[in-house]
Amino acid sequence: MRTACKTAIVHDWLVRPGGAERVLECLLELWPGADLFTLFWVPGSVSQRIESRLKGTSFIQRFTGLKRHYGSYLPLFPKAVESLPLSGYDLVISSSYCAAKGSLAGPGARHLCYCHTPMRYVWHQQHAYERSLSPLARAVFRRLAARLRAWDVATSKRPDAYVANSRNVAGRIREYYGLGAEVIHPPVDTGYFTPGLQDEEGDYYLTVGALVPYKNYEAAISAFSRSGRRLLVVGDGPEKGRLKNMAGPSVEFLGWQPHEKLLGLYRGCRGLVSPGEEDFGISMVEAQSCGRPVIALAKGGALESVVDGRTGILYSEPDAGTLVRALEKTEKTNYNRKAVRSNADRFSVAMFSAGIASAANRLMGGMVHAS
Repeated sequence: MRTACKTAIVHDWLVRPGGAERVLECLLELWPGADLFTLFWVPGSVSQRIESRLKGTSFIQRFTGLKRHYGSYLPLFPKAVESLPLSGYDLVISSSYCAAKGSLAGPGARHLCYCHTPMRYVWHQQHAYERSLSPLARAVFRRLAARLRAWDVATSKRPDAYVANSRNVAGRIREYYGLGAEVIHPPVDTGYFTPGLQDEEGDYYLTVGALVPYKNYEAAISAFSRSGRRLLVVGDGPEKGRLKNMAGPSVEFLGWQPHEKLLGLYRGCRGLVSPGEEDFGISMVEAQSCGRPVIALAKGGALESVVDGRTGILYSEPDAGTLVRALEKTEKTNYNRKAVRSNADRFSVAMFSAGIASAANRLMGGMVHAS
């Protein structure tokens, strides 16, 4: 099927590596002849495996300051995604956490959306993005958010089928769009992220991800600065400057790290800290795949990947004090590394590949195009 039909893959944007980009790499491997489209791209920001497949971008590519200020172009994202030249393709696969699901497939084509989340800026995480805005900017953003929500709902039936990356996201699709979604968890390279030959636990905790408001890293920075525990922060993003300014000497910012370095950091950490509500949270599974426990806020994807008391600690409130108590609890818990690792096997690349290929095959086998 993958070689018999002409396929386009649409991803929101390419400005940094992350969990969605790991999913994208797997989609490109599954459909080696597919053309990749995105709203905009910062050269050198993602892997060569992705960049070598790029077929086209939208008119936003011509604008300046994309790496740091692409959020200011948010009002243009709907028109940008609708401008992508997708006629002539039999299958469109959108990898969507913002606008990609609004892609316009050509007549007779099928559209499968792999939904990382509906547009978080204007739905469940709007308040997190408003916190840093002035009162005037907040009022303007709320008017924009209302328009974008209306567009998001109006275009929700463009995909013929949705696949959600978690039960958590499937619930949002049902709540916001009134539509069902199959759940296929993102791929984790459990063959690469493995425990070390011997226990290599160091003196630090680890957190991994984009430094953006909804991930609530300020709670982790405060907890570790207050307690004096050592925290290594892997990732980058618009919140980096603010977070560094509030961090104590026990918190170190490493930026994005290559896979081989990240593997060593996972193997050596006392545990991975995930202080925000994740859509799914690939880093939580990568840490468990290396035999390390996860200390996570008991919301979102953590409820699907972490077994409380067995492969980590789930805590109830998104504040520094509750996180410190969770750290104290995990330090008193004896984890079975094999059991922690075994839990991660549920989220392997093979499981994802089989699931998404089956969903595409079913769609191409007879479903009626909906828009």
